[in-house]
Amino acid sequence: MKELSKSIVRRMADPNFTRRWFVGEGLDIGGKPDPLSLYVPFFPGLKSVRVWDWEDGDAQFLEGLAPESLDFVHSSHCLEHLVDPRQGLKAWFGAIKPGGFLVVTVPDEDLYEQGLFPSTHNRDHKWTFTMLKAKSWSDRSINVLEILSDLGPAADVEKVALLNSTFRYDLPRYDQTLTPIGECGIEFVVRKRSAAELEAGGLVRQTAQPSPADRRHFNQYRADHAHMKTSAPPFEDESEL
Repeated sequence: MKELSKSIVRRMADPNFTRRWFVGEGLDIGGKPDPLSLYVPFFPGLKSVRVWDWEDGDAQFLEGLAPESLDFVHSSHCLEHLVDPRQGLKAWFGAIKPGGFLVVTVPDEDLYEQGLFPSTHNRDHKWTFTMLKAKSWSDRSINVLEILSDLGPAADVEKVALLNSTFRYDLPRYDQTLTPIGECGIEFVVRKRSAAELEAGGLVRQTAQPSPADRRHFNQYRADHAHMKTSAPPFEDESEL
């Protein structure tokens, strides 16, 4: 319940969300019950975020949405409801600009479904997700690392994390997302590489120089590092103070 809302304080503590991932204009897929737009003031770089829900069309296809038109696409616990999550994820990735970000949360099959499928906690779940397993108890299991690799060479995976910091491993089988703090999911962030990066086979560095005032400090770091190599070894002076 309110899985997006649960994530806000955690995400505010991660500079990548405020500085890079939630910046510009975005789309919140399946966000109508718990929209990211409620929390725009907490992410200063976030200009606007539109909700895409049932009335907008099938989230698997995003028909009518211009390709590569968004700075980020966010979805909290929607992918598991799609008939074909692989096709859906490719559609979502296709909607972001080069340099933009895909931020998605899905339930982890061991923390959420906990060994039973069809899910007894949400009957509309069509798939289960795990980080990576050679074998799963679920015959509808999807390995997150594998589905991300299916996005192709433009997909630069920046984060994949199991959201288990508030999971109670000491409890019997119970839907812990009913509690105010239980997340029970997997969160991943994927950046879309630019054409220049794809051609270069790696990150393309900026060529613009920082200001002279900033260069003074960066160059001092270099000078300090060079001095350390020629000076006496550190932490050997035991003379009296």
